[in-house]
Amino acid sequence: MKLKYKSIILIALLTAAGLSSCDTDFLDVTPPTEIPSEEAWKEGPLAEGFVTGIYAGLQQGGFSEQMLASLTDEAVFTHTGRNINTVNEGSLSPSNLGWVDATYGWGQMYTYIRASNLAIQQLATATFTDETLKARLKGEAYFLRAYYYQQLVRYYGAVPIIKKVYALNEDYTVPRNTWDECVQLIVSDLDSAAMLLDGKTLVKGRASKVAAQALKSRVLLYAASDLHDVPTMKAKSTVLAAYPNPEFLGYVSGDRKARWTAAQAAAKVVIDGGNGAYKLNLTAPATANEGRLNYISIAMAGASADKTLDPSAASEILFGRYFTPSLAEGARQTGLNNGPNGYHNWAGNTPIGTLVDDYELMDGTPFKWTNPANAAAPYKNRDPRLYATVMYDGADWKPRPSDAKDPANQIQTGAYDLLDDKGALINRKGLDTRSSSIEDWNGSRTGYYMRKFIDPNPALYDNTDRQNIPWPFLRTTEVVFNYIEASIELGQDAEALLWLNRIRFRAGMPALKVTGAALKEAYRHERRIEMAYEEQRYHDARRWMIAKETLGRPLEYINVLGKFKAGKSMKEPYHYDTDIYTYTYTPIVEKSHENRTWADKMYFRPFSRDEINRNSKLAQNPGYDK
Repeated sequence: MKLKYKSIILIALLTAAGLSSCDTDFLDVTPPTEIPSEEAWKEGPLAEGFVTGIYAGLQQGGFSEQMLASLTDEAVFTHTGRNINTVNEGSLSPSNLGWVDATYGWGQMYTYIRASNLAIQQLATATFTDETLKARLKGEAYFLRAYYYQQLVRYYGAVPIIKKVYALNEDYTVPRNTWDECVQLIVSDLDSAAMLLDGKTLVKGRASKVAAQALKSRVLLYAASDLHDVPTMKAKSTVLAAYPNPEFLGYVSGDRKARWTAAQAAAKVVIDGGNGAYKLNLTAPATANEGRLNYISIAMAGASADKTLDPSAASEILFGRYFTPSLAEGARQTGLNNGPNGYHNWAGNTPIGTLVDDYELMDGTPFKWTNPANAAAPYKNRDPRLYATVMYDGADWKPRPSDAKDPANQIQTGAYDLLDDKGALINRKGLDTRSSSIEDWNGSRTGYYMRKFIDPNPALYDNTDRQNIPWPFLRTTEVVFNYIEASIELGQDAEALLWLNRIRFRAGMPALKVTGAALKEAYRHERRIEMAYEEQRYHDARRWMIAKETLGRPLEYINVLGKFKAGKSMKEPYHYDTDIYTYTYTPIVEKSHENRTWADKMYFRPFSRDEINRNSKLAQNPGYDK
């Protein structure tokens, strides 16, 4: 049900001929599509409708046409003129905010925080009698307020805490609270949500006790990280060190070990509850094929009709956004947005070489272009998660549309020798390149395509069919990673390694046997690989303060060339064949489309000039004062 809430009374004066004076009582009628706001808290279903509306701030999860991955060393956004360059090239300013997704926009978040505040306030005095429903709705409102504040603080640092519902003509100028106060509010709201939602039965997609506990785990982990420990932050950045209000960015003092301990304990609560753990009990690596299918099954979360996948992997999601055919088309266009142009898709957020290169070999050793065997066959014997995450030249994929003339159904991102109808040698660009015969303007610039989160069901044609794969706001593996990281920081290497290897075993990768600094680096690598395209990398690289070396790296593409071996040839239709072709793979650093530059001011987003003008008490973030 879509509800509208009246805030004004319409007064109509009828002066038409013959109606200079009449009874206007009929005007005092509530329109059938509107419900007065005060009535919403007298009926349980109406109150539930109001709280349901607050979930709209979640938008479509991470399935926007432009993904957060394209602000990281995971992907690049293919199309120009969409303001992502503004961010990645360091041109961000209060007057030029670049791309701002609705899932973290300043105005959008405060709109839904206000709605959460209104629900919390009104539910305290609501007159409907279903106390169980009343407690559940209040718990959901606390969770949603915490979630939206969490979005704000991890992009902007400390923000003004608003817990009241402002009336017209009030003074809206409010200073920023401290980082500590913001974290305390979020944790308090999540504790309240967990208590109120305990034992409540909820449909998928609504807040729950375990969702509140998982979000608390994330918030406390971020709070303990380098970016928010002011002494550490200052030692790593002169720009941030010069900021006069460090209390807006992190903790200026206090026991950092206690913060790591709190983060570890919060994660352990979720783990001990046995919530959603999918195949994290293995004591040895799964096979390569099992590892690949495990990873795809987790990404599909039971929503794909592909019979090779395990629907029980849906348990991995602790809080997700679920889609059905009745929802807006844009929320379900992941395949269209990101799939290969040779399938009439848009190739929006394409993997970059630095991500692909980071996937280990099956034996756990690093992939290196300087290794001749690696360079000659870069996509063989790699971490099974690579094959579930990235489409590369020669990879098998769905049946192509009839106009593509590709019975092999393989990704073509290279240039290949072929013989034309007269037997003359030609060089033909692949169907999934920017020189394709099919929608060349939508081709990948990098030589790769995103596979993760695209339904592999061969019956779905991504250009026209819409998928219903859910977006995982919070999943069990993230919480396990949070526990591992806190354990490492507390010097509990054995415990960290136990859980880290369980994640690797599920993926089909061998156990790690490292400690100390090497374990910390291995953990960060594992989190990068496992959580690719899940809106983790942007925040991880910043909170670890490694953004200059990672997010700021130049883009790396791959150039693929297929040349006939001696005495071998092929006519159309082309297919990948190592018996006929010698393939060469050349990494290329490219700066013309997007010349990435990291500036330390980008550790936090700026407040817009308009917002500063509206709220004179809002102190700007470091590096944006000019």
